[in-house]
Amino acid sequence: MPKLRQRIPLSLQFTGLALVYLVAAASLAVVLAHWLRPVWSALAAVAALAPLLVYHVRRAFAPMQSLFRALAGSVASYEDGDFAFGVRWDGRDELGELVASHNALGAALRAQRLSLVQRELLLDTMVQNTPVAMLLVDPARRVVHANLAARKLLGDGHKLEGQSFDSLLARSHEALREAFDRGGDGMFSVGEADEEEVYHLARRHFRLNGRRHELVLLRQLTAELRRQEVQTWKKVIRVISHELNNSLAPIASLAHSGAELLRRGQLERLPNALATIEERARHLEGFIRDYAHFAKLPSPRSEPVPWKRFIAQLQSQVPFVAEGGNDDRMGRFDQAQVEQALLNLLKNAHESGSPPGEVKLALRRAGASWRLDVLDRGSGMNDAVLANALLPFYSTKRHGTGLGLALAREIAEAHGGRISLVNRDGGGLCVTLVLPD
Repeated sequence: MPKLRQRIPLSLQFTGLALVYLVAAASLAVVLAHWLRPVWSALAAVAALAPLLVYHVRRAFAPMQSLFRALAGSVASYEDGDFAFGVRWDGRDELGELVASHNALGAALRAQRLSLVQRELLLDTMVQNTPVAMLLVDPARRVVHANLAARKLLGDGHKLEGQSFDSLLARSHEALREAFDRGGDGMFSVGEADEEEVYHLARRHFRLNGRRHELVLLRQLTAELRRQEVQTWKKVIRVISHELNNSLAPIASLAHSGAELLRRGQLERLPNALATIEERARHLEGFIRDYAHFAKLPSPRSEPVPWKRFIAQLQSQVPFVAEGGNDDRMGRFDQAQVEQALLNLLKNAHESGSPPGEVKLALRRAGASWRLDVLDRGSGMNDAVLANALLPFYSTKRHGTGLGLALAREIAEAHGGRISLVNRDGGGLCVTLVLPD
């Protein structure tokens, strides 16, 4: 830090210099007035003292000039990102206040720079060590930044910065190229059987320095999916075991009772036992059939379907009030699958406690999609049930399988659509099924 000395305040220096100069000029003019006219004597006095005045002024301004050079140098250092440079001024005048403010600005910039560097180091550490592969691609399709996971996944551990992103894709696995060709976000698998790895691809676009960049995120989901798969299988086994026990226990008991009745000759009570056995066996058959249907749902085979005919066919199987769909408009979907989904929703509406006349199916156009609302005036759902209603095997019914809404969701998403549930004002539920063309 340069140290500049200025012992006497500037105001006093210039005031004293001006007084000394005026007194000297007046004295010299009086002396010269003996030989020259007053005007000429004054001019001669000024001319004689001018070199001395210039000398003293330059000497007085010398510390200030050094100060200004030091300030200019420190500003240049700030522009270069070096905030360690400062200036020291001993005077307690206006320039001292300027230097103090300048040094305070430098200290603030240093603190901000240090904080910024620390945040950048923390962010870089987090980005480099995250298991999610991250790549930043510039408008020229060049990799600007790639973390360690991205280098391992796409470059065998080598640096990717500066390389062509399209060339990296060309050398990558076919499943990754297909995921990019589909556009948007999605999931894909690499490998086969026990070596299969599942990834989620996310792509985001934003502007950096006025130029459009793309952020590519590749997240490995294999371990997470396997944990969820194990939990799902455990739940499936619990549900199936519970349902089998509920049916097989009474069947075994009634079979034993029927044998006893037959041995005792009490044949009049035998039909009731056999009817109960048949009812439990048919329930078990339907339960297993529903599970098999959910597990083996094929890919939808979309075809043009007249809405008017489709709704009429639904009404022949379950009663409801139709709103819309009375014209010749056409939808495009797998008729059997969507019919199964809507039958499940309409049957749920009737089982909700709603008056039969309040169960409705409303059809309307929503942009490039069709929206079907299944409405009822039943008891609705609380927040906990709404949050879990679409999960497989979740049911609040005593003998429910928990597959009706889950199957409807699977069908909707297989068509590229979605399903949602919301309680209605005044009571009841609205289940919305959206199907794109």
